[in-house]
Amino acid sequence: MSDRLAEVEAIKQVKARYLRSLDTKDWDGLRLLLTDDMVMDTSAGDGTVVTGADAIATFLRKVIGDVTTVHHAHMPEIELTSAATARGTWAMEDMLRWPDGRQMHGYGHYHETYERAEDGWRIKTLTLTRLRLDWK
Repeated sequence: MSDRLAEVEAIKQVKARYLRSLDTKDWDGLRLLLTDDMVMDTSAGDGTVVTGADAIATFLRKVIGDVTTVHHAHMPEIELTSAATARGTWAMEDMLRWPDGRQMHGYGHYHETYERAEDGWRIKTLTLTRLRLDWK
């Protein structure tokens, strides 16, 4: 396998671990996948921009800690922009169910950048855009 393909596959693995960590509420594991200065922008949906990996992990624990979630990311478009940076776009779908019975089913895209650390790739920025939200 070429080095470029191996790097793209490593980035896909980081994204898969990130989504699994969200759904299993593994906040410590999730934190390890983020750069310290990560920026998460969901302003297209809920108006929130959070900066810093610790703040992001805390924010996510607060807003979805008691919510049953299923996150899927599909059809990655990943471009290596240097030996230590990359960007990617993923089609996404998520389903959330709150303890009070409310449900949301969403569709959209993750737009991300990645940075290589000594121990592997990490997510540096994440912007979520929505195409559709269905509420029950």
